Amino acid sequence: MKTTLNYYLQIADNALILSHRLAENTSKGPFLEEDLATTNVALDLIGLAESVLNEAAKLEGLGQTGDDLAYRREESEFMNCLLVEQPNRDFAHIVTRQFLMDTFNYHYFIALTESKDSFLSAIAFKSIKEVTYHLRRSSEWMIRLGTGTDESKHRVQLAINTLWKFTDELFEESESDKAMLANGTGVNLHNIKNQWNQKVNEILYMAHLDSPKNQFSVFGGKQGNHTEHLGHILAEMQFLPGKYPDAVW
Repeated sequence: MKTTLNYYLQIADNALILSHRLAENTSKGPFLEEDLATTNVALDLIGLAESVLNEAAKLEGLGQTGDDLAYRREESEFMNCLLVEQPNRDFAHIVTRQFLMDTFNYHYFIALTESKDSFLSAIAFKSIKEVTYHLRRSSEWMIRLGTGTDESKHRVQLAINTLWKFTDELFEESESDKAMLANGTGVNLHNIKNQWNQKVNEILYMAHLDSPKNQFSVFGGKQGNHTEHLGHILAEMQFLPGKYPDAVW
């Protein structure tokens, strides 16, 4: 049960933290339509996180809810990858971070539809339409920024160079990843990495952008070791539930 629970939390925490990052940019988009699009992606992700956290709470069997897992866990108990907690430095960083995660999510959820875990396969089928739209949108933005002005190209290339070191962790196999793959309920992250590389390189080529060479990688999120950014996110996200633990909305 612990293995399955941790696997669920990896999925949910990636969606939860990334949705919070996107929500921070609400009302700050370059134009109204894009502002609404970013907000809708955040809503899709928070919906995914809520579904998986509620199921994880049932699996844990301690009388908790999905809200408890979202708002009453310590930083070291979160299992999201470091990429999703990186700050919104500018629009190019937001788009690049989203593109890197969208590419992963697209191939990940397609593979997860074949899971022997009925909940995971169901949530994967439900997510396919959303993640397909997310990837199309962020891919178009990468091409638009890369082939736009000198300034837009510089900013998006800088974002790629800054965020690239966090991407290898997406394919790092945790103990839960290994166990779930072995029993037919998880996905093969090696295969996902090959698919991810192919799609990312395709879009970077079309955008006249370069992937960094010989850059070191940073890991730790799946083991609960995070950057300083997650603590700030949780301090904001968990403030009201922490201050008013018995409140009912």
